[in-house]
Amino acid sequence: MSMQMQHRVVIIGGGFGGLSAAKKLKKTPTHITLIDRRNFHLFQPLLYQVATGALSPADISSPLRGILKKAENVQVLMAEVTDIDPQTREVVMGEKRVTYDSLIIAAGVRHHYFGNDEWEAHAPGLKTIEDATHIRSRILSAFERAELESDARKRQALLTFVVVGAGPTGVEMAGAISEIAHLTLKDNFRNINPADTRILLVEGVENVLPSFPMPLSNKALNTLQNHHIEVRTQTFVTDIQPGRVTLKHEDQVETLEAETVLWAAGVLASPLGKLIAEKTGAPLDRFGRVMVQPDLTILGHPEIFVIGDLAHLEMDGKLLPGVAQVAIQGGAYAAKVIQKRLQGAPMDKPFRYTNFGNLATIGWSSAVADLPFRIRLWGFIGWLFWVFVHLMKMVEFENRVVIFVQWVFNYFTRNRSARLITNEWAVDLAATEGQSPAEWVAEPD
Repeated sequence: MSMQMQHRVVIIGGGFGGLSAAKKLKKTPTHITLIDRRNFHLFQPLLYQVATGALSPADISSPLRGILKKAENVQVLMAEVTDIDPQTREVVMGEKRVTYDSLIIAAGVRHHYFGNDEWEAHAPGLKTIEDATHIRSRILSAFERAELESDARKRQALLTFVVVGAGPTGVEMAGAISEIAHLTLKDNFRNINPADTRILLVEGVENVLPSFPMPLSNKALNTLQNHHIEVRTQTFVTDIQPGRVTLKHEDQVETLEAETVLWAAGVLASPLGKLIAEKTGAPLDRFGRVMVQPDLTILGHPEIFVIGDLAHLEMDGKLLPGVAQVAIQGGAYAAKVIQKRLQGAPMDKPFRYTNFGNLATIGWSSAVADLPFRIRLWGFIGWLFWVFVHLMKMVEFENRVVIFVQWVFNYFTRNRSARLITNEWAVDLAATEGQSPAEWVAEPD
């Protein structure tokens, strides 16, 4: 079949969903254009380990062109989508246009501050590599600044960390910070004791890991508390300012002095959701996700699929969660629908998500796992299962090897070798002590 006659598939987003669709279509009579703002696929479940110095960005990233180099019908474009024209069936990237017969949109989500976008400057979230390295620098520079601080009150504020949101990301982040303070940095400083660090995990509902069964939620709570983490449930953030955060529990309001506040409390759909709604009339939910049909298409536009975090679909009365497996299975389903159509056999089965389980780790050697058939794991056994699953999910073999070796080393030494503070933060730290930026960031002779 000539290139001109091939069915043209455009995929927006090289995350779990988009990559899954591209791989399933690589041996079909289609021409696929995969568009992403980045040239790499990011393994987001391990972003928190980059943010806490356990892994480096390259460990959890794989170049899209390398992943798809043997898929001869796939073209990768590093570009940002600026418009979609359903009438002409074109995706617009600035001055460039790409025509499609089928369009798969897997654009993902961003941070959601529930109408308080000004908080983002003081409480960063974790969705990108840049977020992770920024948070890593903030965490590590807090200890460095505390080492230089002579005022006891300011020093305690520097050693106070508040994580907002006790879902998997928040729990994993709090556990990792605790390990840094009590194990990794032990005996690293002379003026401070990192074990004096205060870590608060704040959650609006009554349980941590609210998507997990109550027994596992309680196990996680006990583990967090044993890791020197203060858990505040049914507590809401009402204000975040530089160096302080205000919390409300029932009628009690408390303002804490904390230099580091991290956000893991909510997500908002990509701006592409709003664009899709404007162009197709598709309704959005209150988080900006596109309401899709049971076959993941948009009503009136069977050629447009929306998958992953950007899609709102209920199954058995419950909204599908924004996790990697939903995106992976959605991408595979969309690819299968396209293949069926090419064969002249329309897909007669709606998308069905198979839940293979939920996992969350709390520092090294402890995790909880909610698996099918009511199988529940926790503690060290749960952590071993978490390690196995995350290694197997890695896209490229070499990433698995590198991460496995690093994890083994970290497990026995409790060291985090990627504890780097960028020059931007080094300059800020130097400025607080009256040094010139050049003196602070200069390489030693």
